[in-house]
Amino acid sequence: MKVWTVHAKGISPPLLVREGFSFLAFLFSAPWFAVNRMWLVLVLYVAFWSIFGSLTAGLPQQITLPVAIVGQLLIGFHARDLRRWTLKRRGWKTIGVVATQGGEDAALARLYTARPELLAWVKAA
Repeated sequence: MKVWTVHAKGISPPLLVREGFSFLAFLFSAPWFAVNRMWLVLVLYVAFWSIFGSLTAGLPQQITLPVAIVGQLLIGFHARDLRRWTLKRRGWKTIGVVATQGGEDAALARLYTARPELLAWVKAA
């Protein structure tokens, strides 16, 4: 079963943010942050790894590589939480949780069946 949190702002279509580990954010963090328009998180990410790199420049790779992998794993586990945090900073409100066996389309169908008032954005457009 897949679980999404639902976020709404004004008459914009609701956004779904999936729960769980983000493999793309684990592998390609900076591009993933940029694609999702998470600019503050991207700046903090670059600053953190720049400081980490300068502090550990003299240490052997056997020490720094495992620490870097653990750091990337943490980003993979928390990337979607950071996305929700960014949406909250931009004024989006968390209005619920949707769980379904299918993909995002099934989750949207279930959401709109349960909360038809969320379709107001269709009339406004």
